[in-house]
Amino acid sequence: MGVLNTVGPRLSSIPFNQPHIVGTELEYVTRVIQSGKIAGDGEFTRRCAQFLEERFGIRRVFMTPSCTAALELAAMLCDLGPGDEAIMPSFTFVSTANAIARTGARPVFVEVRPDTLNMDETKLEAAITPRTKAIVPVHYAGVACELDRIIEIAKRHDLTIIEDAAQGVNAYYKGGALGSFGHLGAYSFHETKNLVCGEGGALCCNDPALIERAEILRDKGTNRSKFFRGEVDKYTWVDIGSSYIPSELTCAFLYAQLEAMDEIKGHRREISETYVRGLRPLEDAGLLRLPRVPDYCESHFRTFYVLLNSKETRTGLIDELRRHGVSATFHFVPLHCSPMGARLGYKEGDLPLTEDLSERLLRLPCSMDITEEQQAEVIDLVTAFLVDHGEPIDPDRVIEGAAGLGSVRR
Repeated sequence: MGVLNTVGPRLSSIPFNQPHIVGTELEYVTRVIQSGKIAGDGEFTRRCAQFLEERFGIRRVFMTPSCTAALELAAMLCDLGPGDEAIMPSFTFVSTANAIARTGARPVFVEVRPDTLNMDETKLEAAITPRTKAIVPVHYAGVACELDRIIEIAKRHDLTIIEDAAQGVNAYYKGGALGSFGHLGAYSFHETKNLVCGEGGALCCNDPALIERAEILRDKGTNRSKFFRGEVDKYTWVDIGSSYIPSELTCAFLYAQLEAMDEIKGHRREISETYVRGLRPLEDAGLLRLPRVPDYCESHFRTFYVLLNSKETRTGLIDELRRHGVSATFHFVPLHCSPMGARLGYKEGDLPLTEDLSERLLRLPCSMDITEEQQAEVIDLVTAFLVDHGEPIDPDRVIEGAAGLGSVRR
C-alpha cells in the first residue's frame, strides 16, 4: 500500500530494556562496603523490608535473592508435597510452576482472560479437586487479577493464595497493593523490572501464622534470628530451609530504587500513554489491540505490549523492527506446551486461548531511558508495517492519528 515509506533504516539502536540507574546506588553500596558488613540482613536489608511493609500494608516482608526464591519459600510454607495441586495460569514465567513442582506437587494450568491475560477466575472452580491446596494468581504486566473473586473461592475451599506479583510492585487492585492480598506473595527486582538490583526479590507474608516459620526457612532452617534478638541462648537447626537471604550490597542498591519509586512509575506512565496515543489509530482500524486495564486496577506500567492479528504478522513485524535497530519481543511460551509440561501430562491444544494470545503478543521497547523521538520511530515503523501487511484499511486514518505524536511533551 506504500504508506509511510519515509521510514528508512535507522542508524540508532533502540534496546528492548535497560536497567535504569537513579543515581544514589553507588553511595549506598559504598556505605555498605565501608561498614565491613556485606552479608545479608544488615541495615539496608531491614530498610528495604520496612519500606515495602509500610508502603504497601504488608504484615511482614522478607527480602530474598530473587523472586524465584520467594516463590519457593511460599510453596514450602504451604507444605506442598507429592499428590498436592496448585492452580495457576500457563501463561507465566517458569519460576511460578517450578516453585510448585520442586515440592513434588503438580501445577494445574487454567486459561487466561482475553482482556488482561490474567488467570480466568471463572475457570477456577472447575479446576479444584480434593488435592488442591493453593491458588497462584499471576498479575500479568502489572495489572491485577480479579482478586475479590479469587479470594472468595479460596476461602470457600480453604485454599492458600500465593500472589505472583513479580510484575506487580507498586501496582494496585481497588486501592490495595498487589502482594498484600494473598496469604503469601512474591516480588521481583530483577534488572528487567521497574525497580531493580540485578537479581533480587521479596516474600510478602500477610498470614501471621506463617511469619515465624518463614523466618526460619529463609535462614537455612535455623532459628538464628531469634538468637540475634536475644530470644534464645543459641541457635540450631529446627526445620528444612535454605539460604534465601540476599547480600547487603544488593539491598543497598535496591533501596536507592525504592526511594525513587513514584518518580519511576510516573515516567513509565508517560511512556505507556505515548504509545497508546500513537497506536490507537491502529487499534481503531483493527490492526492491533492495545493493553486492557480495568478501571479499578492501577498498573505500574512495567511493560507495553500489543496483540496482533496473527503469529505471522508478529514474526514479520519483529523482523522489520530488528532490521531498523529496534528490539521487540514476544513473551511467555505457555508452560503446558513445554517439554516439562508434557511430562506433567499436558499438550498443545489444552488451553487454546492461552496458546493463541501468546502467539500474537508483541512487547515494544519501553525502558525508562527511551526518548520521545525513539518512541516516535517505533510507532512509525509499526504503523508502516501493519498498513502495508495488515488487513485492508483506510491508510489516511492511521497516518493522521499517528502524526500528532510530535506534539506530545513530557
